[in-house]
Order: sequence, then C-alpha cells, then structure tokens
Amino acid sequence: MQSLHVNGYDMAYLDIGRGPPLVCVHGSLSDFRIWSAVLGPLTRRHRVIALSLRHFFPDHWDGIGGTYSIAQHVDDVIAFIEKLDIKPVDLMGHSRGGHISFRVAQRRPDLLRRLILAEPGGELDGTLDPDFKPGPSPLAARIAASAAVIAQGDIDGGLEIFIDALEGPGAWKRLPATPKQLLRDNAVTLIGQTRDKRPPFSRADAEAIRTPTLFIGGANTRGALPKVLHALEAHVKGARTEMIPGTTHPMFEQAPQKYCEIVLEFLAAS
Repeated sequence: MQSLHVNGYDMAYLDIGRGPPLVCVHGSLSDFRIWSAVLGPLTRRHRVIALSLRHFFPDHWDGIGGTYSIAQHVDDVIAFIEKLDIKPVDLMGHSRGGHISFRVAQRRPDLLRRLILAEPGGELDGTLDPDFKPGPSPLAARIAASAAVIAQGDIDGGLEIFIDALEGPGAWKRLPATPKQLLRDNAVTLIGQTRDKRPPFSRADAEAIRTPTLFIGGANTRGALPKVLHALEAHVKGARTEMIPGTTHPMFEQAPQKYCEIVLEFLAAS
C-alpha cells in the first residue's frame, strides 16, 4: 500500500503491474481491496492503480464534518491522476465510484483514454426518467435508514438493512466473513453519504461524455441501478454495454474471469 497527499488528504492506493495505467475507483462501503478478485488478470496487461477514496479504509473516520461528498471525491480523483502524472489513464469505477468516474470524464476528458462504468450509482432527472419525482429517492431513504442504525452503534444491523435492500432478504447473513469485514471497515461512510447532495444524471450530462465508454452490469441486478445504466448508455455517444449473466451488483466478484475478459477486450481495442 502506498499513499499520495491530495487536496490535504493522504489517499491510500495499490499500484500493481506494468503497462497502460488503469485507475480503479470503488463504490460505497468498500475500498481498494474490493478489486482483489480481478487484480491477477488485469495486472498481466496493465498497471492497476486501485485507490481508496477520502474517509474510506484504511482511514477510520468518525462521520463528522463536511468533507465527504461526490464533489470532494471527484476533485480528489482528478488531483490524484494529475499528481501521479501518468495521464491519459483508463478509468474504471463501480457503483458510487462509477458516478465519480462519470463526473471526472465530464469535467476532465483530457485526463482519460477510456472509461469503464460498472453499474454507476445515482439518480436520473426528468430529462432521462419520465417517472421522475422531486424529493428523496428510494436509494436515499435506504441509505438514511442504514446510517441511522450505524450512528447508534449497531454496525451489523445497519449494514444488514443496506445489503438486504440491495441484494434481497438474507443477503447480509449469507455473506462470508471477509466481505462482511470490509463492509464493517467502511460502515461509517454511510453517515457521510446521507449529506452527500449527489446531483442527478441528466441527458446533457450523458451527451457531454466524449471518452470511449463501456458500461458493465449484472444481468440479475435489482432496483434502479439497471435503469440508470441503460438511460446513460443510450445517450453517451458510441457507448458499449455488457451484461454479465448470473450476476448482480458486485459482478466482478461473482464472475471475475468474465468481467476481466470484457474489460481487457475493451481496453485493447484501438
């Protein structure tokens, strides 16, 4: 593990392999360790740089303060790439990390060669969703309910609410010990996420992306995530989409070989 001082914060990251740089941005409740299942195949052809966002493990944040936000994380990833001085990079983000990577591509396409968005998290505005209604989304309500329980000190209880809502009843109890611990290590970040003020995706946002883009989804993912993915890919010029059979939101953990095949093929294209 290494660290890079970015915007007044020490960002931890892994830097493994040789070749064109591939920067990986994790999602909610995770950190750079989440990519462990795909590091082997990816590092055979790429220098993989997997970072931990501000306030995620190995940081042990107390949930206090206003420095946890999509805007801050986007600023941090931009500064991280600039400070490494390796542009242009391929950028891959999952879930919340997909949202952050999308915003990096929107603001600083000069930093990027290719963009991979694995079920980017977020909401759609009225230009992309005919059923849009102002106010908190179901996802925001789920996060708030989970964070309230975590804030009371019941880490496992709060995580069970969140994971079961995402993956179905009983999903938390079925998780093995190692992924459970990774979630516990980052549980307090959900408190920050309740104050996130994440901007919804718009059609203009999607049309502004000019970086060659690949969307990846789990064919069995529930809820709003597939809707967001397909709404965005329909308006990102030239975007490709791959759905991995038999998987849900953590598709690169459930089918790492297939995920890597898709990613490496896309990155190798001229």
